[in-house]
Amino acid sequence: MVILDNKILTMKQREQMICHYIKAYNHFDISAMLADLDPSISFQNISDGKVDMSLEGVTAFKEQAEKAATFFKSRQQKITSFMHFESYTDVEVAYSAVLAVDLPNGLRKGDALHCAGKSVFHFGKDKIVAIEDISYC
Repeated sequence: MVILDNKILTMKQREQMICHYIKAYNHFDISAMLADLDPSISFQNISDGKVDMSLEGVTAFKEQAEKAATFFKSRQQKITSFMHFESYTDVEVAYSAVLAVDLPNGLRKGDALHCAGKSVFHFGKDKIVAIEDISYC
């Protein structure tokens, strides 16, 4: 359990928030993705061990989420495990997607992606305050 400002956020509550976020992600529901995020959310995407995107604040997060949604015809994150720590939870995921557009890296519309990854969700009072997405593609 995490105790912050006299509020206890249980592991079950964390898992519910994470599952809600990932379900919304899978359904391209940006508003629902934002529901449990702190207004000052910090987000990092890490590929090949390097930070390739860093955002601060819910407005920047929303703009990027809307932009990213246009890249995919479908996408699915499936949680394979949770590991809880004092103020954060590691979530291992299996990721698959089908591209809706051609990408500059040579991937083409209709290509299927399959990756493993991890998302680290950091928690504050009663919201997610930071997310780190780490891909192992």
